[in-house]
Amino acid sequence: MLVLGIDTCCMAATTALMSDDRLVAQVVQNNKKTHSQNIMPMIDFMLSQAEVSVKDVDGFAVAVGPGSFTGVRIGVATIKALAHATGKPCIAVSTLKALANNVVPFDGIICPIMDARRGQVYNALFDGQYLDRIADDRAISIDDLCKELESTDKKIIFVGDGLPVHADKINKALGRRAVFAQRMQMMNLAASVAELGYEKMLLGDVCGYAELKPTYLRLSQAERERLERIGGKPNEK
Repeated sequence: MLVLGIDTCCMAATTALMSDDRLVAQVVQNNKKTHSQNIMPMIDFMLSQAEVSVKDVDGFAVAVGPGSFTGVRIGVATIKALAHATGKPCIAVSTLKALANNVVPFDGIICPIMDARRGQVYNALFDGQYLDRIADDRAISIDDLCKELESTDKKIIFVGDGLPVHADKINKALGRRAVFAQRMQMMNLAASVAELGYEKMLLGDVCGYAELKPTYLRLSQAERERLERIGGKPNEK
């Protein structure tokens, strides 16, 4: 079985191929070009180098969010198109769980954080050994997250693009219990998306292209500003 995964939710655009027994290929671009320009040429290049046709792919996995609103939409739309064209299933993968998968196993709690601005992060918590969820995907203030984590005596490893923004506050709150992932583990990697997608496909946790949906967790800035203009209140966590 062959699963193609992509992640365009964060700074990097990345695609990977996972087979039954190994990672076949991965391509990562982390530069100033837009993901909409990058992702399809990256997929074409990867498939050609792996000597695989898109028709050989059994399932298409994508990081569905949270993350950049534009990036999430690009990734979901790309996988929808590929699944529609080939008649193959889609697999939705949490961006946060894929980040956590970068650092498994870990003797403690894995805490992915993505900068959501406005003093918030996109976050979830996972057991470091088995990647079992401790907290669902959410948007939370960094202050509330630090207070929550202060109640545990376990080590906590942080991964994701929110770390450089909030590292000082995390260190102050948690001290030596806070561990920071290595630089290469910090970024979104399609290999993790493809691996988690492969595992979900084995369990039959797939959907058709029409059912694949993004996960935003909160309203976009344009939607928030519109609600403010008409006197409404954003329905956010």
